[in-house]
Amino acid sequence: MALMKPILYFLRSSEQKITKDMLHYAFRLDEVNKTLKDFPELEIFEKNYGIYHSDAGLYALVEQKIVGAVWVRKLGEQHKLNGFVDEDTPILNIAIKPEYRAHGVGSAMLEQFLVEAGAVFENLSVSILKDSKAIEFFEKFGFTKVDNADKKSPIDGKDVITMLKKLELKEIQRPTDGYDPRRWMD
Repeated sequence: MALMKPILYFLRSSEQKITKDMLHYAFRLDEVNKTLKDFPELEIFEKNYGIYHSDAGLYALVEQKIVGAVWVRKLGEQHKLNGFVDEDTPILNIAIKPEYRAHGVGSAMLEQFLVEAGAVFENLSVSILKDSKAIEFFEKFGFTKVDNADKKSPIDGKDVITMLKKLELKEIQRPTDGYDPRRWMD
């Protein structure tokens, strides 16, 4: 399949609708013919997105259509969510519309997001179906399985695992860093 070069944008608080729409795909609701109304407990991942300082994310456009998103939110132990490691580790959600999967969109999003997240967080966690090909995808990006963190999916009761990525805290280098307007013609 041909790789697609998505355009990536940071998710802003005014774009909460994107997280809500993409949550549908992040939790495979399209595959089980359900909606978010069937699982109100998932609203914790999108409700009031952007008002918490630890909310971070980006979304991907292909041909001016939103095709995917990746975002994190720190949540507490009291939420008893799959993917929870500790209160300092945000839980990652990633979603790609089915027709854009296996075209490099997810890799492009996660690669950029990990660079950005490394300036803010020490770790990220994610919950994945135990028998999913997504395990290899996340391993490729340095996620490892968390021992004794197996649970059940709230969507269909399937086994899920938690994976953790230790991030290297580093300063983000932007293309404009060190920009000298006197040298723009060089």
